[in-house]
Amino acid sequence: MIDEALLDAAVVALQDVGWKGLTLERVANAAGISRVTLWRQGITLEQIIEGLLIRLTNDYRAALWPILTAEGNGWTRLVAALQALCGVAERHLPLLVATDTIFHEAHILTRTHFTEPLARLLEDGMGDGSIRKVDRIEMASVLFNTVCWTYVHMRAKHEWTQERISSLLLDLIMEGLTPHSPIEEKGNQHEQ
Repeated sequence: MIDEALLDAAVVALQDVGWKGLTLERVANAAGISRVTLWRQGITLEQIIEGLLIRLTNDYRAALWPILTAEGNGWTRLVAALQALCGVAERHLPLLVATDTIFHEAHILTRTHFTEPLARLLEDGMGDGSIRKVDRIEMASVLFNTVCWTYVHMRAKHEWTQERISSLLLDLIMEGLTPHSPIEEKGNQHEQ
């Protein structure tokens, strides 16, 4: 198990050199130790990357589990889950900026299906009438990717505050999931 300080150093190195430039030597330098020290401890760059993926996965699970088991309608819990996703993206921003395939890599390592919690909340919301009927599997994938990667881009490239981007993003997205949303009404008007 890689200790948290070394994983933090890897994140610092990522901010400086990006995913492709990450080496054991750069992680060691960011940690204030020598590469030889890591080598003597039997620590490899692959183990550090695995540690980052596991830390991301565990944080995501910890953030979403209480929401999945909470009381309330699907709409309210889905909003909370998407806010939690923004929080996870914020805590792992340098890692997410470094590579947009990180959740795919984490899935391969941990077998975590990152969209499943959102699909469950969509199903709950459709069941209680708080969310319009959608294909829950497809919509969960769209929600996860839209929220996560828009959040990452707006925070990292446009330097918007966490509150600003999450508020605007969730307002936009949740409007499209409202039962009898303006989108559905416009579609019905065109059919007439």
